[in-house]
Amino acid sequence: MEPQHIDTESAEIVPDLRDPAYYINRELSWLEFNQRVLEEALTPGAHPLLDRAKFISIFSSNLDEYFMIRVAGIEDQLDAGIHERTIDGLTPGEQLERIRSRILLQLRQRNDCFYNDILPALAEKGVEFVRFTEMSPEHQELLRLYFRQEIFPVLTPLAFDTGHPFPFLSNLSLNLAIELEDRETRTHKFARVKVPSILPRLLNLGSIENIVFDDGVARFIWLEDLIANNLGQLFPEMQIIKSHLFRVIRNADIEIEEDEAGDLLETIEQGIRSRRYGKVVRLDIGPEMPDSVRKLLMNNLDVTERNVYEIGGVLGLGCLIDLLRIDRPDLKDEPFVPVNRIEEQYQGDIFSAARAQDILLYHPYDSFQPVVDFIRQAANDPDVLSIKQTLYRVGSNSPIVKALMAAVEHGKQVAVLVELKARFDEENNIVWARALEEVGAHVIYGLPGLKTHAKLTLVVRREHHRLKRYLHLGTGNYNPATGKIYTDYSLFTVNERLASEVAELFNALTGYSKYTGYKKLLVSPINTRKRIIGMIEREAEQHRSRGGGRIIMKMNALVDDKTIRALYRASRDGVRIDLIVRGICCLKSGIPGISENIRVVSIIGRFLEHSRAYYFSNGGSGELYLGSADIMPRNLDHRVETLFPVPDRKIVQLVKSDLELMLLDNVKSWEMLPEGTYRKVASGTAATEINSQNIFLNQTARKKFSNKFKAEEL
Repeated sequence: MEPQHIDTESAEIVPDLRDPAYYINRELSWLEFNQRVLEEALTPGAHPLLDRAKFISIFSSNLDEYFMIRVAGIEDQLDAGIHERTIDGLTPGEQLERIRSRILLQLRQRNDCFYNDILPALAEKGVEFVRFTEMSPEHQELLRLYFRQEIFPVLTPLAFDTGHPFPFLSNLSLNLAIELEDRETRTHKFARVKVPSILPRLLNLGSIENIVFDDGVARFIWLEDLIANNLGQLFPEMQIIKSHLFRVIRNADIEIEEDEAGDLLETIEQGIRSRRYGKVVRLDIGPEMPDSVRKLLMNNLDVTERNVYEIGGVLGLGCLIDLLRIDRPDLKDEPFVPVNRIEEQYQGDIFSAARAQDILLYHPYDSFQPVVDFIRQAANDPDVLSIKQTLYRVGSNSPIVKALMAAVEHGKQVAVLVELKARFDEENNIVWARALEEVGAHVIYGLPGLKTHAKLTLVVRREHHRLKRYLHLGTGNYNPATGKIYTDYSLFTVNERLASEVAELFNALTGYSKYTGYKKLLVSPINTRKRIIGMIEREAEQHRSRGGGRIIMKMNALVDDKTIRALYRASRDGVRIDLIVRGICCLKSGIPGISENIRVVSIIGRFLEHSRAYYFSNGGSGELYLGSADIMPRNLDHRVETLFPVPDRKIVQLVKSDLELMLLDNVKSWEMLPEGTYRKVASGTAATEINSQNIFLNQTARKKFSNKFKAEEL
């Protein structure tokens, strides 16, 4: 611990806020977040059975991506001989050691839950997972026929011997390592068969011809199980000794030297292809795999024991999301129909709605359809002259991009910033960028060295011989699919001061403008950190003079050390600070003399908490910013981000009441303890349970809580 210094005026010992003891490791904090995701599956009754399986899938897919990006980056540091310590004092090697220890425990919890809890419970409800060897001879024969017709033609057996090099294993590929014996020479052989990703991992036996069950039970078999039990058809002259399932995860981060990338589109495409060849950072194997096969794989994949994970049962459980396709509504969360308030109040006319008043939507409780309709109406409106929009993740079948293409065909000026570097969405974005270019839209790929993550749309319309600007500003992506499962805010406004600054930002993104005089917008990397810290310090100063200091911040991640230190200082001054942080939080709450006035909660529920909201009491004149930016160095320094002020006092109060409700959640909320771990917030009795997401689903209940907080504020 570094020495403290003494404030000579007060003789108070002032702690060194850079002390590693006051910070949580970013990587371990993320693992705590993924543990909270896993807990949604581990907790009986938290969700219907198929949704508990969904959370197993989400946990597993999250972990895959974590290895592809975060663990791969730490491995690269270690390989490069970098021993620099993180803000909490850990070296790369120490981080990898702790990461592995934590994940091994989580994988054991996951498998125990899936195999010993969820699967037996599903079987009781008429959904069974069966093995080939458990089936009747008649059904086995029908499955062999199905294998021959539908699976065999897709498989490519690859030998490995002196005449055949070790086969390439692509990222996330599931494979069978097969030990064989030549029937003639009695020599031992080795081969690999990839489980094809173009086929469903879970085969519904009821969909296979002539396989009939009359008991109403839905039965599934794993694709790799069917392949493993029919390998004789692939190696007819060989004796199959044993097959072993394994899976590889590679470094999938794309590094782009943009100064040398004459064609960014082509560079991104090459980067996507190169993901298949990145260094292996994790090798998943079954515990029954013999040492000889294990060492063969390790040697040829160039991995150490640190990279090898023994996992019982099925590998790659991210595919369990497919179980939601089963037509069993009794085993899923109750469906809901989001409210379309603009349709109800303004017959869907977005322009009339925005002219009448600022409109705030809270997705998915409020329908995402008005966002789509905004672009469609602009595309078809003869009075609309231009549309400018940023696109980060739009999905594979985007009605918004189709509307933009229609706008071009209708003679509108359309400028679209498509962020090609949106990780794991590059392929979709390349397709849409080319489609937009082909119809004549102005397509921009962002600023060199910066991802554009801001969520902005600017529509210019001629009204009464004047031009009027309409804005959509959001916290989430222009993606209707995620708009149904992510919580995000959308603001429609004609506020001219905001519109003027958004126009300046688009000029900076599309042209040579270097405008930096933003007064309303917070724009990264220009002024976001400075303005956020400034508002924290203003809150502390006001609290010192008249009390009542209050800050509420909701975000996905809190990592930036400068902002954390500002929050610590405000806490020491007595400001009450509530942080709703879904994922990574490097700040420690509840430390005496440092952060005893800071509370950190994380809400994990049916919907992904994705909105970012920053509220400051500001001496009773509450100030609220919404937008795309988390408090991380990447968002503050290496991305184009926006946080926008909410001018309407009623909307400020509504969002504040939303945040207050989340802070009362005692069903889906986790609270950080001073050592950085989390505990589930106690719910007490059923009568006192507050599930914020369920209340938001019920618009009447949301209004009741909003009025309660409004009355308390007044």
